[in-house]
Amino acid sequence: MISELRDACEMNFDNPEEARRQIRRMQVEWTDASREGMITDVNRSGLEARAFRLLTCSDKEWVVWLDDLEFWKPGWRPEVDDED
Repeated sequence: MISELRDACEMNFDNPEEARRQIRRMQVEWTDASREGMITDVNRSGLEARAFRLLTCSDKEWVVWLDDLEFWKPGWRPEVDDED
């Protein structure tokens, strides 16, 4: 599911609003998948943390997140001061 998120973002690197629309759709799918036991709560939490950053960042920050290889690695967690 992280690859689907990344693909949607990269295909719309120049159109963040379209990517954000797709991310919001994916969040519904993640909730359903979690409820049905198809993904773990830990995996969903990681996806949601990434989605939060992508949905709330500026268009300028958008490209920075997309280019951050650590952001896309399994196990990525936000920095403590990144929560603000």
